[in-house]
Amino acid sequence: MAFGILVFFLLITLASMAGKVVDSRDSADWKPTDGGFRHNT
Repeated sequence: MAFGILVFFLLITLASMAGKVVDSRDSADWKPTDGGFRHNT
């Protein structure tokens, strides 16, 4: 079990170094809202 977890994190690390992971960079989870609405300004 521990070996499987180690392999999983190793694969994630290698994929990240190769640029194969998704990073949308839309930052929607931390942008402030105005009563629940976001303005596109």
